[in-house]
Amino acid sequence: MSDARRGPGHGQGRDDRRDDRRDDRRGGRRDDRPSGGRDDKGRERSGSRGQGGPRRGWSDSRPSERGRRSTPSRQVAFEGLRLVREDDSYANLVLPRLLRSARVSGRDAAFTTELFYGSLRAQGRLDAILAACVDRPLADVDPALVDVLRLGAYQLLDMTVAPHAATSETVALARSQVGAGAASFANAVLRRVGAKTREEWIDEVAPDREKDPTGHLAVVHSHPRWVVRALTDALAGHGRSRDEIDELLAAQNAAPAVSLVMRPGLTDLDELIDNGASAGRLSVFAASWPAGDPGGMDVVKDGRVAVQDEGSQLAALALALGADDLVRGDDAHWLDLCAGPGGKAALLGGLTVGHDADLLAVELQPHRTELVDRSVATLREAGCEITTLTADGTTIGAEMPGRFSRVLADVPCSGLGALRRRPESRWRRTPADIGQLSTLQRTLLGSALDAAADGGVVAYVTCSPHLAETRLVVADVLKGRDDVEELDARDAVRAGVLPAAQSTLDLGDGPAVQLWPHVHGTDAMYICLLRKNPADSSSDSSAPDVEGTPSS
Repeated sequence: MSDARRGPGHGQGRDDRRDDRRDDRRGGRRDDRPSGGRDDKGRERSGSRGQGGPRRGWSDSRPSERGRRSTPSRQVAFEGLRLVREDDSYANLVLPRLLRSARVSGRDAAFTTELFYGSLRAQGRLDAILAACVDRPLADVDPALVDVLRLGAYQLLDMTVAPHAATSETVALARSQVGAGAASFANAVLRRVGAKTREEWIDEVAPDREKDPTGHLAVVHSHPRWVVRALTDALAGHGRSRDEIDELLAAQNAAPAVSLVMRPGLTDLDELIDNGASAGRLSVFAASWPAGDPGGMDVVKDGRVAVQDEGSQLAALALALGADDLVRGDDAHWLDLCAGPGGKAALLGGLTVGHDADLLAVELQPHRTELVDRSVATLREAGCEITTLTADGTTIGAEMPGRFSRVLADVPCSGLGALRRRPESRWRRTPADIGQLSTLQRTLLGSALDAAADGGVVAYVTCSPHLAETRLVVADVLKGRDDVEELDARDAVRAGVLPAAQSTLDLGDGPAVQLWPHVHGTDAMYICLLRKNPADSSSDSSAPDVEGTPSS
């Protein structure tokens, strides 16, 4: 009911009593304030619209405040962070689904993508800044509210969002997703965050580089300390300078370009260019997508094209194309030992046709075997002989010894080389994970070598440059065998590289190849080629009898 309809003096006594109580609590300060903050009806205006300072009389229970919601873009980013935190979801898998579900597209989708991924990448730095702006340990703050604060701080410090919009929209997000009290808390914290630039905050919260170089880099580039140390050691261990660590960490925080892979024989670059793509930079099967989700293209929907980093493509091509002159003997049976989710298996499978070979793709988890089946379905329809099998890769060598001329062991790893795409991995992994993974990696590589035929070639691949997952695994496995030699992988990798990129491609001193984000613009893939020496006596290397999902 409006004031006019209530009539003169309606509710006046009750309002006076409320005002008296406020005066008692505030020590009579209302009488001391000028009347300039009141409108012509004597109502006090909020501080932000009147005399400045904090709003008085604000209530989160007002209908106008209860109904306030943030934008769909920010809600999607928040929901993505929640799923990553609570369900251990992969960032690169959860975001496209959320965007489609919320019907966020175009510029709004681009904004959401930057906000979501950027907040994940910058989490360490943002938390150091937020910790300086709250009156309690950040671990004691509601995790959902911390997610909201990270989104707001990232907008204030790293994006071109107007400060008032970044703050007000984040406060609205806190109110709708966490609660009214959280909104007030978020408002106070973000005002402190916005009082300084990112550079000023870094100067304040980052350790001195001279006294604590690892700690300094951990805050500046938002990586855990142990990851900074591991990557610095990896640079040196793979023949590069430790001084490149700033460039590497910065590259790990840069949003990667969207790389497409053409399934062999099913499409060509001209068709992709007609759909808005451009030529790739390195791989002969690559194309570049300008921005956003290419999933709407027909060539993607029907399985002739997929999203795949060019480093991953080169790893598969080093075996599929580069090992042609390295394999000795029959070359009819290929194996992908850890095939899920199927990107490399599809490249291998598509290239079996030119070698009159078949491919067995092994995956431990049934749901990931289904992903492999989807990845190779169109290739099967085109006539490629690809069989999938749900089985333990660590036992394949014992179950099918000496059967395969080419074996890809793209083993489970820490993912420290793919932090551009999965920035959440840096916050999930711990040093203890490396020890557990390296044990599994040794076992899988041993199984791959056992499964290889005499004269067969094994590609040991990781998406991590960590020395304990790369060189040390290979050295340890070779130490216990006298039937394996390491090959120079550089020419094999070059077999999958575009002619225009050959002259400028730095593949190091060999024999293994370590790709780097700051050097090659790819994920940090490690590619090592090993050949199993012929045994003294002949062995049966006939085709395996496999009960799996055969090619159609």
